[in-house]
Amino acid sequence: QVQPVESGGGSVQAGGSLRLSCAVSGYSDRGRTRCLGWFRQAPGSEREGVATMFLGSTYYRDSVEGRFTISIDNAKNTLYLQMNSLKPEDTAMYYCAAGWIWTLDASFYASWGQGTQVTVSS
Repeated sequence: QVQPVESGGGSVQAGGSLRLSCAVSGYSDRGRTRCLGWFRQAPGSEREGVATMFLGSTYYRDSVEGRFTISIDNAKNTLYLQMNSLKPEDTAMYYCAAGWIWTLDASFYASWGQGTQVTVSS
């Protein structure tokens, strides 16, 4: 079973950058939960998909396209989210998850981390 553990969150000013990491022990691209994704949830809002990848293919929500990059280091079993040109609206708790369908829909992801907070000030 995949057990994600996120790190790397923090507070930055608008226009700044952060890189989130997620240790995904137990992950295999041949396993049931073969897709990996980053999600976020702001207070009072629903959890939304940010970026997802499967076998090297990636998909982003429109609002982060061109600013965020999802990647994986298979040797380290670590998923990353490089976030550039951050905006105040990117402020949220960010979660890493493993799922069985390559989608930004959180309902198809079963293994969730505890999250890491990202705060962007204007």
